[in-house]
Amino acid sequence: MTTVLDHWISGADYAGESSRTAPVYDPARGIVQKEVRLGSVADVDAAVAAARAAFPAWADASLAKRQGVLFNFRELLNARRGELAEILTAEHGKVLSDAGGEIARGLEVVEFACGITHLLKGDYSENVSTGVDVYTLTQPLGVVGIISPFNFPAMVPLWFFPLAIAAGNTVVLKPSEKDPSAANWMAALMKEAGLPDGVLNVVHGDKEAVDALLEHDDVASISFVGSTPIAQYIYETASKHGKRVQALGGAKNHMLVLPDADLDLVADSAVNAGFGSAGERCMAISVVLAVDSIADELVAKISERMATLKTGDGRRSCDMGPLITEAHRDKVAGYIDVAAADGATVVVDGRDGEFDGEADGFWLGPTLIDNVPTSSTVYTDEIFGPVLSIVRVSGYEEGLNIINTGTYGNGTAIFTNDGGAARRFQREVEVGMIGVNVPIPVPVAYHSFGGWKASLFGDAKAYGPHGLRFFTREKAVTSRWLDPSHGGLNLGFPEHD
Repeated sequence: MTTVLDHWISGADYAGESSRTAPVYDPARGIVQKEVRLGSVADVDAAVAAARAAFPAWADASLAKRQGVLFNFRELLNARRGELAEILTAEHGKVLSDAGGEIARGLEVVEFACGITHLLKGDYSENVSTGVDVYTLTQPLGVVGIISPFNFPAMVPLWFFPLAIAAGNTVVLKPSEKDPSAANWMAALMKEAGLPDGVLNVVHGDKEAVDALLEHDDVASISFVGSTPIAQYIYETASKHGKRVQALGGAKNHMLVLPDADLDLVADSAVNAGFGSAGERCMAISVVLAVDSIADELVAKISERMATLKTGDGRRSCDMGPLITEAHRDKVAGYIDVAAADGATVVVDGRDGEFDGEADGFWLGPTLIDNVPTSSTVYTDEIFGPVLSIVRVSGYEEGLNIINTGTYGNGTAIFTNDGGAARRFQREVEVGMIGVNVPIPVPVAYHSFGGWKASLFGDAKAYGPHGLRFFTREKAVTSRWLDPSHGGLNLGFPEHD
């Protein structure tokens, strides 16, 4: 009998009222390994009610108490990261090394949140007018909602809930129904770390659960990572219902390669950034803008490296795993035919590979397409798979113009040994995260993650200073206390009769 994954509410498994479920696949075997409950409006109401009931006590908990829970969670997560990595590989399909890297980046945010005693300090201005002082208090929002995607079922929730909880909020997390188990596992680990029941709740579901969160009167904010169309929907719907929103959308990330670049470094970086996690990440490099004079050599070097990659079951020491679902695999593979029809050259066709996994796995090998026209949907669409496009450009100016006229503005990279060119690029490119000879410029936890244009809706990026400000609100207090002499108070030492 197939097991069913419940919601997690008030520190325990919760079956809820809805009888709807969805299959959770093992992508490397192409089989259903469990079912997950799809929450109803009533189930979301139950989670929000639990979070609301837990909020007053948690908001009043000392900073030392909150910090202690997060320190405990950090130690437990670090000690048991291998267990979580196995869950990620089994449900997402990414290889164990990618899963371990995902957890490591999430741990960085937990460690940042452990500094909450310093991060929540207010400001104080003495004697702004005679006898008048002004100071600020930083306080939590209340119940916050988090909606996370399938591609990073551990890291993206870890971008949000540790900071939200550290700041004194309570949380309702709605993970992807495609790989939901990591959310329950982390919620149970938070309880083991000492988190009171109701502070972190998990509701599984589809659009019904999402809309219930977006419209709920007791939810103060929504944090989201996913595709641009859904991010825009989340932002507009939640904002209309009076919520603070951070909604991170899709991307089409470019790597501009100038003639003076180290092409071996570029080729290694393009392979790692293009095919890591099967290209299912918003910071993947999906387009290499190669200056004409070095394009042929670069394509050859990338092709050579791709020939050594092993695609298969992530538990078998492979370099790349399957895609998340059969439907997504078929959609990504369809772009290869589109490329050929649009006049591009398919250099490496991932459909032709041999795969170290079960025959029914959702396989597509690394794919390289050269001479991609910028009018093709292979260029314009966020493919979200292991497809790397080469667009040839005449030089820096043309490459920069292609990036800046694009729809997205998430991440980009430039490869060059010319410091002046790199400095000019970082000033002129219209993108939120930039790598200079670094292919995946994901900021460390004490900076903030987020793009420009159609890659971000709302004013707040994820984690770092932006994340902390998003989960708090400020009070400014202006105070005057009369000098004791006005009240006749005796400030002398007490006398013993």
